[in-house]
This record gives sequence, structure tokens and C-alpha cells, in this order.
Amino acid sequence: MTQTTGAAGAAGDPPYLRIVASIRRRIADGELAPGDRVPSTRSIAAEWGVALATATKALTTLRLEGLVEARPRIGTVVAGSAPAAAPARRRPSSAPGTEPELTVDRIVRAAVEIADAEGLAALSMRGVAARLGVAPMSTYRYVPGKEELILLMADAAYGEESPADATAGAAFAAEDWRARVEVGARTLWRLYRKHPWLARIGSLTRPLLVPNLLVHGEWMLGALDGHGLEPTALFDIHVLLYSHVHGLAVHLELEADAEATTGQSEDQWMDSRAPVLRELVDSGRFPTFAKVVGSFEDGYDLRLDALFELGLRALLDGLTPVVEGPGRSRGPGPAPV
Repeated sequence: MTQTTGAAGAAGDPPYLRIVASIRRRIADGELAPGDRVPSTRSIAAEWGVALATATKALTTLRLEGLVEARPRIGTVVAGSAPAAAPARRRPSSAPGTEPELTVDRIVRAAVEIADAEGLAALSMRGVAARLGVAPMSTYRYVPGKEELILLMADAAYGEESPADATAGAAFAAEDWRARVEVGARTLWRLYRKHPWLARIGSLTRPLLVPNLLVHGEWMLGALDGHGLEPTALFDIHVLLYSHVHGLAVHLELEADAEATTGQSEDQWMDSRAPVLRELVDSGRFPTFAKVVGSFEDGYDLRLDALFELGLRALLDGLTPVVEGPGRSRGPGPAPV
């Protein structure tokens, strides 16, 4: 339902300015304190009956005024302190030639900021234009559409860090393949941690063919090459290692989406399902499950970072006799039995 105007803004104001005035008043009144989350673009769009682009423009205006700030995977929050008095509202100029200069890089960076803070579902070409303070159709002169924009975003995100950067150019011997693989896997994991949406836009069966992702693939293939593996086996191992990192990373964005949709954190959601869990445990149908779950003093803490490391070690332990098999180069240590 669309909000009424009143104190929230003058009746003649555009919808986004009325939304800005409403949130600004809530901050000034102390209803929203520094660090508190302000409504997301999706909740604003639903509450006020406006498009996502309008909601994005409202949050962008508040951000430019210094009242709110975007925090990755948290959303938009009230900035450290709110001004004592609300600043004068500034309407966008419609005079020709006043539009900020656009570049593909600016568009991509704005899109990444939206996806980091709000999730990929909140991304739209109009929303990016609103964030940049330009006309809705301006971005299309530089990027044909959302599909192309997402590819550019992915390439930019994968290019923020490379395994070579992480090793400061250190040279690896052929027998150091495991150390090289660990560097590559952890570099990818850091990027997925920074940009959780990144794991949602590609799959093993339909991979992203962007140059900066291939930089990471080249590193991993180079670590495994030179050990006598058949090309198919070598590439299978590369895909398996990538799927471990990618498969866990998908849950970063899924959890963020679920929290935004339900308004519950992971712990709160589990607490709300306690009666269902208790019924399953007490049913007697799953004795091993009941025994394991019952042994947790404070419940099971799902730690994706720990699972990533555990899985990486297990994979590399299992792959060592494959990579270092008979007749292949082998590092120090006893030969596999």
C-alpha cells in the first residue's frame, strides 16, 4: 500500500523524495539509531508501492546525504551519526549536460555495490542508473542489458585478487602442487566471501567464460600439470576442486536472501524450528541422528569457513596418490601404499 505524504514529504514531491523524508525523520527521531538496518529496496518497494529503481534512488539519496551507508551482506544501515537537522532536499537537475559522466567502469562498480549490499535479486539497470544519479536509459548506452552487466561484474570481481598476488610472485617447484592448489582455492574463497552473489551466476555445466575467472583456472591447472596426468583426469581434478569452493560459496548468498526474506537470522530460524527438530529426534526413527544431535551442548554451529578448510584438506589428501602416483613426480615423504 502506498504511504500517505503528510510529515513524510510534500504531496508534490516525487515518490522517492517522500520515502527519503520518511526515513530521514525516523533517523532524526531516534527510531533508527546508528548501525540499525534501514528498510531494503525490496521492502521499500513493497511498503510504498513503488518500483525497485525508485526505492534504490531513495536509498542512494540518503547515502549521498551521509545519513546511511551500505555494508556488504548486511544491507543499508544508519551511518555513524545523524545530522542534527535534516539537510535541504536537492532535486536532480534536468538541465541538459548536467548528467555525471558515465563509464562502463562506473556502471560496473555501482552494480557490484548493489549486489554486495542487497543481493543479485535487487540488481536492475534502472537501479544502477538511480544509484549513479543518471537517467534510467543512460546506462544502456554503455552496457546493452542486465545479462551483459552481470558478466562484466563477475569479471571485475574475479579480477580483484589473483593467486599470484597472494604469493607475491613466489616460485613453486613441481612438487609443490598442493601448496599452489591451496593458494588458488583460498583466493577464490576470499572472493566469494567478499561477493557472495558471485557463486550464483555460474554452474559447473554452464561455466562463466570471463577472462579473470580463467586466470584462477590457469593457476590451478598449472599446479596440476606436469605430473603425468591424462588431460581428462587433470581437468576432472580441477573441476572437482573448483566445485568444492563454489558449492559451499553458493550458500553465502542463499542465507543472505533467506534472512532478507524472513527477517530471521540463521540462529533465529533454527530456534523457530526447535519443535520440529525435537519431534524428529524423539520419533525413534533416526537413532544415529538423535545421538549426534543430542551430544551438542549448545547446538551445532555451521561454520562455512571451517567446512571449506576441512573439505579442502580431505580432497587434497585423497588426490595426493592420484597426482603423485607411480611414475609421476613426487615431493618429499613416503610413497603412497
